Amino acid sequence: MKHFLIVVDLQNDFVDGALGTKEAEAIVERAAEKIERFDGEIIATLDTHSADYLQSAEGAHLPVVHCVRETAGWQLNARILAALEQRGYTAIEKPTFGSTELPSLIEELAAGEDFTLELIGLCTDICVVSNALLLKAFFHETPIAVDAACCAGVTPESHAAALKTMAMCQIEIENGEN
Repeated sequence: MKHFLIVVDLQNDFVDGALGTKEAEAIVERAAEKIERFDGEIIATLDTHSADYLQSAEGAHLPVVHCVRETAGWQLNARILAALEQRGYTAIEKPTFGSTELPSLIEELAAGEDFTLELIGLCTDICVVSNALLLKAFFHETPIAVDAACCAGVTPESHAAALKTMAMCQIEIENGEN
């Protein structure tokens, strides 16, 4: 059986940049250690926007320029990048919250074998939950988990609400407070 770790958007703008939080900064070391210990294949998503982000539908609702391709904010956090490079990973860019290309990539990498999925990253209440639910819809018989200790939301309250939503959708929540 194959095991996949999906590292969601652990980019500078979400850690300590334009949309960073102290909670996001606090999970970096735990996330890096999890990456280093993970026994399986790793996929890292990259929230990716263009310079005209504010003219996009997302930008109209979240008017904070972030993760513009090839900027410092778009780059993976240095500690996370070091862990990923040590282990090896596949990167996938996504223009919005959930990656519609992620399921196809996972199927390709699984090469017909059964697999499990685990997600970590930022933000629990936007991109982590979007990708977890998208993957659950595609792979409804596949075990999917989220490590709450390696995730952070926009706020602690919205982080907890997203974890609760994922648990209600039969996604296993590891290291959660509840």
